[in-house]
Amino acid sequence: MLMREQTLTNSRRPTLAQRIAGSWRLLMGENNNLNKNGAPGPSGGGGGNSRDGKRPPIPAGMQPGRGIFGLISILILGVLLFAMFSSQGRGQEITLQEFRERWDNGQIDKNSVVIRDTTVTANATGGKEGGRTSVYVSFNEASKDVVTREISKVTGGSFHSRSIAGWVQFLLFVGPLVVVVFLFWFFIARGLRNAGGGGGMLGNFGKSRHRTLSKEMTGVTFADVAGIEEAKEEVTEIVEFLKNPKKFTKLGGRIPRGVLLVGDPGVGKTLLAKAISGEADVPFFSISGSDFVEMFVGVGASRVRDLFKQAKESAPCIIFLDEIDAVGRKRGGGFTTGGHDERDQTLNAILVEMDGFQPADGVIVIAATNRADVLDPALIRPGRFDRQVHVPLPDVKGRLEILTVHARKVKLGPDVELERIARGTPMFSGADLAAIINEAAIAATMQNKDFVEHVDLEEARDKVKFGRAKKSRVREKDENRLVAYHEAGHAVLQALLKDADPLHKVTIIPRGGMGGATFSLPEKDRMGFSIKWLNATMRVMCGGRIAEQKAMNDATSGAAMDIAQATNLARAMITEWGMSDRLGFVRYAGADSRELVMPDKDYSEQTAEMIDQETKRLVDEAYADALRLLEEHWAKVVAVAEALLKYETLSGDDVHRLMRGEALGKPSIADMLASVSKPKDTMKPAGSGPTPEIPPGALPAGA
Repeated sequence: MLMREQTLTNSRRPTLAQRIAGSWRLLMGENNNLNKNGAPGPSGGGGGNSRDGKRPPIPAGMQPGRGIFGLISILILGVLLFAMFSSQGRGQEITLQEFRERWDNGQIDKNSVVIRDTTVTANATGGKEGGRTSVYVSFNEASKDVVTREISKVTGGSFHSRSIAGWVQFLLFVGPLVVVVFLFWFFIARGLRNAGGGGGMLGNFGKSRHRTLSKEMTGVTFADVAGIEEAKEEVTEIVEFLKNPKKFTKLGGRIPRGVLLVGDPGVGKTLLAKAISGEADVPFFSISGSDFVEMFVGVGASRVRDLFKQAKESAPCIIFLDEIDAVGRKRGGGFTTGGHDERDQTLNAILVEMDGFQPADGVIVIAATNRADVLDPALIRPGRFDRQVHVPLPDVKGRLEILTVHARKVKLGPDVELERIARGTPMFSGADLAAIINEAAIAATMQNKDFVEHVDLEEARDKVKFGRAKKSRVREKDENRLVAYHEAGHAVLQALLKDADPLHKVTIIPRGGMGGATFSLPEKDRMGFSIKWLNATMRVMCGGRIAEQKAMNDATSGAAMDIAQATNLARAMITEWGMSDRLGFVRYAGADSRELVMPDKDYSEQTAEMIDQETKRLVDEAYADALRLLEEHWAKVVAVAEALLKYETLSGDDVHRLMRGEALGKPSIADMLASVSKPKDTMKPAGSGPTPEIPPGALPAGA
């Protein structure tokens, strides 16, 4: 009696010949995998012999029950294919005219003409070797009557009419469909049968798609995490608990079940989780929140249960859920009203596994998100995610540490000042700083430099923040003049207003989607926005439109971004920060509109009209004050604009010298291009005088 064994886990798939040979041996009664008692022996995917070393396992695909069905399926398919194509593949196909000529020449056996459903067959005589061959004439249903009459006329009625039996036609029509259904049922049944054992085609849908990481796989430790010392200290406690749990439990304490890492994109949440994997010598299960959700209902909850089941078996361990807001949003939101949504079921499974009837001691869940405000309250209550670790944007000290960490693998030149780069990158995340180092290294490599210079880092910072400089773009003279006055208006106001950020540099070289840019360099990190700084910033934004309108007697759409920023600042001052005397210390912004189909508005139409009036008042005051300042210092605007037309890029010190009436005394872009294009014999000989160097802030471009 043949006994069925479980599916082997061998990754090598047998060939068709191996399957047929295995099935034939099974039919003959040969079973090499039965032990002395008649029970199936152990089978494995990676080994060679069984435990006693005497009986080799049956190769994958030769198990009882699989080979016999495969052989039957192949035989049925072969018979059907033979029946379908055998009638079409016999003899030589000829036309009706050739049939008439052969009949008239006596080359057709007069007693062998048979008219079938789609062919006229006959035996031809007088071949090359004098033997008999078969010929046939094909026709379709539309031409059947015409061909039949013509054959009857040619042969004088000497032919036979035969049709394919009805059961054969039915078999040819239904047979392939039956085979397909049978094969589909066979593989589906096998997949469902193996689903409980962790395999199968459909069983894998409910399995967790996590990745198990180790220290060697990540290559990240706490030494690679910088700029977020407080967050690193909090997760260090978790690593210490996993290494020495008795140290915490001897006083009756309990380590938090879950830790939620909250922060802006790119601040280092996932990097911190990888560092935990590198520091803790325990299994680390990593999975994204979107990996739980599938098109099949209930798959997400099944994957959650499977993930926690494997984690409990490997305890102590860490589960890292990246982007948990994909499944952890507040239940009942959107267009669903009950708990039958797929994401709700997945969230319910997470809630039960984290703090259900069965304890999950030794399993610590770490989740990361940048939208903690949309998470379900049941998910972030004590007992589940007990601790929320805020991962902030790094300050100037943290940015310097991050730049130092990423600069370890880069050859830096002697003129590089990472502290200056750190000061000039406020509100940059760790990912932005890593991109600066990488972009600088790429730029230095493309210029065949031996090391990265400070100018490469400056250019990389501007590229990451504003986009690549379009140095080859050619503009019309009037357009170039308009951009110069526009940026000069920004730069002069930036230098005049003491409450604004200090001016760093100004350029008319297009960068990203901007025709020019004015860069500021904050002296310190700003934790909040003061009214003085907001008013000064709005005035700086108004300077571009005022300067270009006064110089060109026209206004363009180049100030669209300035207008949007000034309007958004003014509206935020009124609706969010309570900086309007007329509306008072009240918040009118409402809930986060990103989660609602219609924005939330908890105030009357009269209040909405008042908000619009106050927004316009703040912007109008900023515009009027900026207009007054630029009219009083218009000569300084002209000096800066003309210098921009000549040099294209000015540093903050250059702008201040021009505003004091001093000359810059450096070569223009035209002078540098002319000196490069001169022949060698006409150039100034060595020792005839000092040659002015190209300033680091000047970026030549075809303007």
